[in-house]
Amino acid sequence: MTRESVLARTMVELADNLVDDFDVVDVLTTLSDRCVDVLDIAAAGIMLATAQGQLQVVTSSSEAMRVVELFEIQSAEGPCLDCFHTGQPVVNQDLVTAGRRWPRFAPVAVNAGFRAADAIPMRLRGQIIGALNLFRTETGSMNDDDVVVAQALADIATITIIQNRAVVASQELNAQLESALSSRVVIEQAKGIIAERRRIPVDEAFAQLRGHARNHNLRLANVARDTVSGAIDPSVFQG
Repeated sequence: MTRESVLARTMVELADNLVDDFDVVDVLTTLSDRCVDVLDIAAAGIMLATAQGQLQVVTSSSEAMRVVELFEIQSAEGPCLDCFHTGQPVVNQDLVTAGRRWPRFAPVAVNAGFRAADAIPMRLRGQIIGALNLFRTETGSMNDDDVVVAQALADIATITIIQNRAVVASQELNAQLESALSSRVVIEQAKGIIAERRRIPVDEAFAQLRGHARNHNLRLANVARDTVSGAIDPSVFQG
């Protein structure tokens, strides 16, 4: 399938999910997965800012990337943070030689298997709400067309979050971001429970959790909460 075809399918799928009560985490997870396919990268993730302006990881296409992104926030340095604070793309960063720019973050990312990173701002009318992280396992560079596509995907994510409204009140946007971040915490807890009970990798546990929600037309966050509370037994999940 060509990149253009994947982009078209992505836009249609995301538009189809933009209902009044859409599942933010699930939609952004779909977008992260599509970034990997379209841009031929190893992993993608999305960070959103809280009402206080602090970045939090909302979704990652792999567990390895999620861990690195969490460290990026903890260490307060890295491509996503630079991108968020400047509002400009941070592209073609060789992590192997980035120790001077990011002395704490770069070695951790390299040890996790990543060799290059890019970050694209998520913004609307001058308001920056987060950033799209793109990690690669080989050094190289994004060409101008790749950057345009990456920015388009970041713009789709931004529009998704504000539900395609022309004007979004600040309070409404903050409430949705807080809801997404709160849901993510419960989802991480559920992933851990499923992984432990079923003795499977965390990535597979998340895939089973998400698959169960989709197959039963349930919200991902609600399935996660029921798993954590014990209302849903992890044995019901399937690969």
